[in-house]
Amino acid sequence: MAHPFRFATLAGALLLAGCQAVNTTSGGAVGVDRKQYMFSMLSSQEVDQMYAQSYQKTLGEAKSAGVLDTSSADARRVKAIAQRLIPQTAAFRPDATGWNWEVNVVKSDELNANCGPGGKIIFYTGLIDKLKLTDDEIAAVMGHEIAHALREHGREAMSKAYGVQVASQIGAGLVGVMYILDEPSIGLHQRDNERLLGTLTHLRNLGNTVIVVEHDEDAIRLADYVVDIGPGAGVHGGQVVAEGTPDQVMNHPDSLTGKYLSGRKKIAVPAKRTPRDKKKLLKLKGARGNNLQNVNLEIPVGLFTCITGVSGSGKSTLINNTLFPITATALNGATTLEVAPYDSFDGLQHLDKVVDIDQSPIGRTPRSNPATYTGLFTPIRELFSGVPEARSRGYGPGRFSFNVKGGRCEACQGDGVIKVEMHFLPDIYVPCDVCKGKRYNRETLEIRYKGKSIHEVLEMTIEEAREFFDAVPALARKLQTLMDVGLSYIKLGQSATTLSGGEAQRVKLSRELSKRDTGKTLYILDEPTTGLHFADIQQLLDVLHRLRDHGNTVVVIEHNLDVIKTADWLVDLGPEGGSKGGQIIANGTPEQVAEMPQSHTGHFLKPLLERDRA
Repeated sequence: MAHPFRFATLAGALLLAGCQAVNTTSGGAVGVDRKQYMFSMLSSQEVDQMYAQSYQKTLGEAKSAGVLDTSSADARRVKAIAQRLIPQTAAFRPDATGWNWEVNVVKSDELNANCGPGGKIIFYTGLIDKLKLTDDEIAAVMGHEIAHALREHGREAMSKAYGVQVASQIGAGLVGVMYILDEPSIGLHQRDNERLLGTLTHLRNLGNTVIVVEHDEDAIRLADYVVDIGPGAGVHGGQVVAEGTPDQVMNHPDSLTGKYLSGRKKIAVPAKRTPRDKKKLLKLKGARGNNLQNVNLEIPVGLFTCITGVSGSGKSTLINNTLFPITATALNGATTLEVAPYDSFDGLQHLDKVVDIDQSPIGRTPRSNPATYTGLFTPIRELFSGVPEARSRGYGPGRFSFNVKGGRCEACQGDGVIKVEMHFLPDIYVPCDVCKGKRYNRETLEIRYKGKSIHEVLEMTIEEAREFFDAVPALARKLQTLMDVGLSYIKLGQSATTLSGGEAQRVKLSRELSKRDTGKTLYILDEPTTGLHFADIQQLLDVLHRLRDHGNTVVVIEHNLDVIKTADWLVDLGPEGGSKGGQIIANGTPEQVAEMPQSHTGHFLKPLLERDRA
């Protein structure tokens, strides 16, 4: 347990999630969060439209019913509190300063708040008098909704929402509260992370307990008490390896986290940078989507380039909304992608395809899993259909598919679980009563390959399956790529709905690695280190460098300094976020950017490079 009134950090190769007390995880509320679920299932445009329609409908109904409160003491009180909270948002989303904030108060039997587009909020005041709420308690409720109003539906926005929620808690001035945060540094530049850590320290100094699940080195070093979970991930984890002050964990012989903190293990800076060829460049001119200010971007072909910059500086717009759709339309034949405004693009002759490896789910149903996504499942089914008992029964590969009738359990249609619909909440899944979660009927499960049923094979971890199928080259090669990206602990048949965004991204990366390499591919990754321990980052970098060494062009949007310092080339956007950003303020090697005083990234990168080269 963390000491009372301390800033504590849980670190380790296995990510844990806080779920009790005042839980300021990405959803911002205790338990399952309806908004978080909807954000994950819909595009940002669909979410904006949904909230706009819901807001207008709710406001119209309130006016028609005569419950819109414009002049009562409660209404004046709520609006005054909102005016106190709203200015605190500028630090977390600069473009919100230009919003036309509107706070409407509705009389009802609940205490809640709902957000609409562009800073519009409805606050329900029915329980204020009954519960005798203080201004600080009202502010805490409103702070959660302002955080949702600020969302841009991405990882940067999640951290901005964290910031607003934490700021509202400071404004509330509560004492003796335990706060639990799950990786609040996700999507934050080191400058913004420094501000967040200062805020958390202030919460602790007020007399609260702050527990943070985190991989960020600065957060771990700042903590009063560290609990390190490991020693590995999955079946190799689940133990408290070390606990104590950062210094005590640093000196613990069995702590992998401690070894990286102490420098006994480290992600090394390359001894020599790969020089760029000025004749082989991707040149994008006049990019002006969102806050981009007529940006001219040059990316060296065949190198590993990091796109950096403070939160909201325009990185995603430049790469995900401009560079990717341009190249995907030209090279992959994409027809539905929208391209942000730009003038010209040159350099396509150096590429033959583009691959965008994002953190969206690899599937939406329990039947989607790593085995089906990576192409492992087809040869596995063929192996089972080749067993003598299967041949004598006339079973083909289709018998071992849970997507078609025949061998699957029809009660759950091969899902292994039954979906229970929850009104206004995400659906939940419970094990099938007939097959007990095994997906297949009794006859299919009777067929065994090397003593294992198809269900038992799907329950194997990637590491176990790699050993089991060692004599089958087609399977062993793909399983090895999954291990290379740090996924040895997930199960072959693990439902896609249970994989984190980072895990889904690495499954996608492994599938690309298993394909034939032409050496002319543009790979784009958006914050691939999300949720990764130092050791996992090292594995990821080994893979990215391997892609680069084969002649491919790798472009990564990233805040993690361990990744940034190993890149061949940096493009730093800024100088700030929102309307004060949208410019390329520095580019060059990490050493060159570290010497540029106008670069916030360079400011944090310079001491790291000096320390690592010492």
